[in-house]
Amino acid sequence: MRGLLRSSSLRLAALYGAAFTLAVAALGAITLLTARAALGRVLDQRIASESASLAQEYRTEGLTGVVQAVQERDRTPGALDYGLRGPSGRPMAGRLDGMTAPTGWSVFAGPGRRGEDTERIRVLTTTLPGGYRLLVGDDLERIEALDDALFRRFGAALLAIGLLGVAGGWALARGMSRRIGEITGTAEAIIDGDLSRRVPPAVGGDDLGRLAGAFNRMLDRIQALMESLRQVSNDIAHDLRTPLTRLRGRLEATLAEPVGPAQGAAIEAALADLDAILSTFAALLRIAQIESGARRAGFRTVDLVDIARTVTEAFAPSAEDAGQSLALQVAEPVPIEGDRELLIQMLANLVENSLRHAGQGARVVVSCGEVEGRARLSVADDGPGVPSAERARLFDRFHRLEASRSTPGSGLGLALVAAVARLHGAEATLEDAAPGLEALVVFPRSANIATSQSIGHSLARLERQEARP
Repeated sequence: MRGLLRSSSLRLAALYGAAFTLAVAALGAITLLTARAALGRVLDQRIASESASLAQEYRTEGLTGVVQAVQERDRTPGALDYGLRGPSGRPMAGRLDGMTAPTGWSVFAGPGRRGEDTERIRVLTTTLPGGYRLLVGDDLERIEALDDALFRRFGAALLAIGLLGVAGGWALARGMSRRIGEITGTAEAIIDGDLSRRVPPAVGGDDLGRLAGAFNRMLDRIQALMESLRQVSNDIAHDLRTPLTRLRGRLEATLAEPVGPAQGAAIEAALADLDAILSTFAALLRIAQIESGARRAGFRTVDLVDIARTVTEAFAPSAEDAGQSLALQVAEPVPIEGDRELLIQMLANLVENSLRHAGQGARVVVSCGEVEGRARLSVADDGPGVPSAERARLFDRFHRLEASRSTPGSGLGLALVAAVARLHGAEATLEDAAPGLEALVVFPRSANIATSQSIGHSLARLERQEARP
């Protein structure tokens, strides 16, 4: 629901719905004004026609005929309002005979026909021969009543249109969001290493269906290229590792026989180089296996604190022998879903990298914890650090900060770290520790983590309660 509320499809549907509602409102306002003007013209025509009829009555029947006609019409239900005044202003006939109005059209408040105190009346005042003034008018309440009726009906129609627009926009947004969610989910699964995922085909062949088809064809092509590249890399690694292993065996057999000091040293150097090459091939095959995503099937709930303690205890003696210190900072257990063996390998690579490059007397700190629901694993040292421009490139294969490559190493240690992190949906970064360098791995939010942690805390509380006397 929250994702749908933030979706661009819902915002687009809301925008179109609002524009359509405003257009309907503008159309209704124009219709209302047009109807009001038309009714006003009809009312004016009726008043003018009645005034002309009474003026003709005056010319044919005289003053008596006009007075009689005004009195008769004034008593007729639903008739107009009339008034006749003498030349001196004396009231003579009609409800409006006591009103004073200028010649021509005017609007004023007059006595109500149905007992109201006053009502707004539209009046046409005509001067008859002899100075008599004839007033003919009508209550404007009829127009106002029509306005109210039209406004109420139009308001109800506008509300219904708005509700239909909201419902239609919501349905359209849900459909669009579902299709986009399928594409996004497929892309995220592919990012995690599952190149076999495809977007489900759409029924009807709409734009998103054609996009999904093109997306799937692109993924087929990418998968074929990746499989070809992976197969070539694996074949090269396997094909070269086998003769190199045999060569190493022959060198060891030669070294076991009596040889001179120079020959022995040369053979031992060749063995060291072969070990480095075989280690590189093993790392490449390991990274290829991790990036294939096959190891995700073996994910279990593991504790990062236990992994950090295992790696720290393994490297502590060698760090102490090298005049360095390796410390562990942990708090409560941090359970996640992952591959324990790969996570240990990842952390071991980070610790080994820090101990190797931090220098003599350096202090390396391994810490893990949970911040805002996300597990964090960190390895920080106080060594010389790495320039900011080089940090992201250190996760690339075979990239090394030392361009001369005079020190041991293949440049695949951090590449393997990045591969393990991607397999677990985590993000591996290198940050400035000021001084030194901090390698940080942040794992995504997971309901499993929260559930596992809750279970771990409950078990810990039970153990403490059982330990009490």
